Amino acid sequence: MKLLISLLFLTVFALTGLSADKQLRAYLDNKQFYAPGIGNYVEFHLQFVGRSVNYEGKDNGLIGKLAVRIEIKKNGVIFRSDAYQLMTPFMKDSIVEDFYDIKRFTLEPGEYSLFIELQDLNSSSEPLSVSHLILVEDFADAIAISDIEVAEVATKGNENSPFFRSGYNIIPRLSTFYPQELSTLPVYFEVYNSNQLDDSVFAIKQTVVDAKTGIEIEELTQFSRHTSSAVVPILRKINLENVPTGKYITNFTIYNRNMLELSSQSYVFERSNDLENNLSTANLVLDPSFQNSITKDSVGYYLESLIPISRPNGVRNIIALSKEKNELEARKYIQMFWSMTAPENAYEGWMKYKAQVQLVQRSFGNNFQEGFETDRGRVYLQYGAPTNIIPNYNSMSEYPHEIWQYNKIGKFSNKRFIFYNPDLTNNAYRLLHSDMIGELKNPSWPLELNKRNTLPGNVDNPNSNVQDSFGRNAQENMRQ
Repeated sequence: MKLLISLLFLTVFALTGLSADKQLRAYLDNKQFYAPGIGNYVEFHLQFVGRSVNYEGKDNGLIGKLAVRIEIKKNGVIFRSDAYQLMTPFMKDSIVEDFYDIKRFTLEPGEYSLFIELQDLNSSSEPLSVSHLILVEDFADAIAISDIEVAEVATKGNENSPFFRSGYNIIPRLSTFYPQELSTLPVYFEVYNSNQLDDSVFAIKQTVVDAKTGIEIEELTQFSRHTSSAVVPILRKINLENVPTGKYITNFTIYNRNMLELSSQSYVFERSNDLENNLSTANLVLDPSFQNSITKDSVGYYLESLIPISRPNGVRNIIALSKEKNELEARKYIQMFWSMTAPENAYEGWMKYKAQVQLVQRSFGNNFQEGFETDRGRVYLQYGAPTNIIPNYNSMSEYPHEIWQYNKIGKFSNKRFIFYNPDLTNNAYRLLHSDMIGELKNPSWPLELNKRNTLPGNVDNPNSNVQDSFGRNAQENMRQ
């Protein structure tokens, strides 16, 4: 799981009152692997945002110094720890780039809590810290696939590098967003214990599936044959050049000779391919029926209402166009959007969506948000009406909340969203947690839902003080 170790837009001035130092920012990710004779181990990847570090001048260049402290606890007891100073790479001629660090810890299967603290030693700002639960699986005996690690850079390497693995130096890529200029997705993973098979070979199937529609990109589906061994390292590149903008799931599945599935592993990424999303309105002829459905004073409203169903590049186009306040171009964009979204009947597709926008406005709008801007409105417009809604507005201990259950979203079945209103006013329900891929996942959601009268648990189990009581049944409803 990836975390941004940052205080999220709070300035250093707000933290210290006096310091003008830059606020350190870094990204954290963790991947699990296995080594025969050593056991299961977890890698912690850190990517430091270079421009967020305070540097000192040295030899006509710049260098920074950081302090890193890591603690891994099990059942509240420190199981592994490390503390060290990290010197940044030498930054020449004021060209500051991001840089990386990696730490490995052998860990037996089980549940652990990670605590990591980062301090810029050239800054008077408070250190950054984050706690995170990690689950270590047992790769020792069964045929399995490690976590999928995506490479920022993969080159022939040497064993002295901390990034060395299976003959390569692999600098991890922590971002899951792939813009148009990145045409390949380099992935690395390991297959364990295939030597337990009766046969000397096995196959790996690679698929890339649209996370929203469940449609497989057939040209990226491939089978490869491999010789069985205790550990089989796999490094390959997936061609993204013709992958449209959207969210995708890359899946690798192991099969034996009889095509029996043995194990699988997946990686979710987001693609932005501007070639498909630059909507040209220069030669568009306005449809009178289409345009008569949009009054002059509602053009901006309906333009922005397309955001919940737009892809990342489309959202940027809508925001830019909204700022221009050009009515004609906004009208053209709305019509062009629906001519591409529903090419067989753009007007009918638009009118159905317009009715949904009006519905979420009546149902979810509040004093400071339009209906489509709310979390419930966005989910409704993006995924459609839920199969079932379980409301609870009068619990003695939980904040007012709603649980939305979907029997089907694309290829996914039985997905849930929980929205709550911690402000108790304005119909301002926020998404608290969902088990849908790509949505907010919050392991501590029961604690947050009961926070007004429940003390926090410990870092190993933040929900430990959440007790069942009359009217408090959100956890049971989320499990149904």
